[in-house]
Amino acid sequence: MTKSLFPRASRQAVTAAVAGLALLGTAALCPAAADDIIDAQVDQAKIVQLPEHTATVIIGNPIVADVTLLKGTTKAILTGKGFGETNFIALDREGNSLGESIIRVKGTAFRGLIVQRGPDRESYTCAPRCLPTVNLGDTPGFMTATGGAIQAHNGLALGAAGK
Repeated sequence: MTKSLFPRASRQAVTAAVAGLALLGTAALCPAAADDIIDAQVDQAKIVQLPEHTATVIIGNPIVADVTLLKGTTKAILTGKGFGETNFIALDREGNSLGESIIRVKGTAFRGLIVQRGPDRESYTCAPRCLPTVNLGDTPGFMTATGGAIQAHNGLALGAAGK
């Protein structure tokens, strides 16, 4: 058994000091804390409350999330666009910061079928029968073909509605 260099009371003080230094080091490496964290899901929209007098919203990474202000209210629609984390800042008409939040976008609970063929991936929604769908992580060719089919279908539906 090795003898401690510090008596028991001193070890507690050293432990507290080391923990305090570690916390200060972590705070120095991390960006300023946001007011809150908002969890969102990919391809899902939700209503969020903005600070009073918000005139402008800035999104750090629009590939991760998008926010649309609702006119005449202090609410906005937040849509998860891609996996990850970004921030948004609310400004008043003079450009003063009213608040900042972190947006954390996660995947949804996928209830379907994922077909993995080596590095290629395809997603299917199976309710009640399996049909192709587009999800982040699918093979680009599959996404393009499926997205094109969805757009063609929507175009036909819009054309029929105009008649």
